[in-house]
Amino acid sequence: MGRRILGKPADAAEAEAFLRALSGRRHRVVTAVALRRGGQTWERSVESRVRMKPLSEVELAAYLAGGDWRGKAGAYAIQGGAERFVEHLSGSYSGVMGLPLYQTAQLLRDFGVR
Repeated sequence: MGRRILGKPADAAEAEAFLRALSGRRHRVVTAVALRRGGQTWERSVESRVRMKPLSEVELAAYLAGGDWRGKAGAYAIQGGAERFVEHLSGSYSGVMGLPLYQTAQLLRDFGVR
């Protein structure tokens, strides 16, 4: 978000701070995958842009209570309850989830895996 990298929150208080910061704003999600064989490495990355709607206090409290934020970069799981907070997404939905499937399939194909 801007120049700030939002990793996985340590606790509910940090998750709340992350979600408040993302509320009503746009942010970038960068996800990468790599394969290595011997001394060769193949890499692919994808950048997506996500805009969250402004979150109400009720929505924020309910999401935090549900615990979907645990272990999630930026304190949200787009594939879970937070999907309803996303106003706009450009890029890779699966990349925002954590594994860019299209790019992974291309990488595997280039690597020789069918």
